[in-house]
Amino acid sequence: MTEVIVHETAPVTLIGGGEVAKSDLADALSYAPFLVAADGGADQALRLGYEPRAVIGDFDSLSAATRSSLTDSILHHVPEQETTDFDKAVRAVTAPLILAVGFLGARVDHQLAALHVLAQPHDTPCILIGAHEVVVHVTAPLELELTPGDVVSLFPLAPVTGLSSGLEWPIEGLDLSPMSRIGTSNRATGAIRIEADGPGLLALLPRDCLPALIPAMRAGRSPSLQRD
Repeated sequence: MTEVIVHETAPVTLIGGGEVAKSDLADALSYAPFLVAADGGADQALRLGYEPRAVIGDFDSLSAATRSSLTDSILHHVPEQETTDFDKAVRAVTAPLILAVGFLGARVDHQLAALHVLAQPHDTPCILIGAHEVVVHVTAPLELELTPGDVVSLFPLAPVTGLSSGLEWPIEGLDLSPMSRIGTSNRATGAIRIEADGPGLLALLPRDCLPALIPAMRAGRSPSLQRD
């Protein structure tokens, strides 16, 4: 178990080494200004003009130039190889919420690993931010006002059943599993509600849901979301 390294009372932005646009990082930092880098994410942060306040990982992808440019006090080496740097960083952060950028896009194996981490039990909830969607682990009923036709993809990383309303193809009575039935490319008919009977169900939602999702998750309650 990784020890707590960052303890914040406000949301934290976590940057990884995958593809990330400067606008996405700036957007995350506008909600969560404390920037933490997962290993080589520090290179990304500096390239985009930001200096992380903590760097966490096994440092196998952190460049020598970036490492030498940062003070030792913000470098937190976690040498174990049983978990990914994303997992190490999430477990090392205690905050109301983590906004994670730079974990979707680029290498497919890294994206799959990030989704695997998202579905694990963590004390701090996390939103993965991509170029076109946000990804959350459905651990409580999720309510969201969407525009009819918006894509809502549900992907199980473990066998799970659930309840839904406001989806063109409801999930009631379906056994969702990564080895059989999944729920990608569903569509909203308006306001949606999704509930899972256990852990493992990821929801991929429109990117513009982020402003409403953040305060709902910060409040520590089931997300009840309205778009502006």
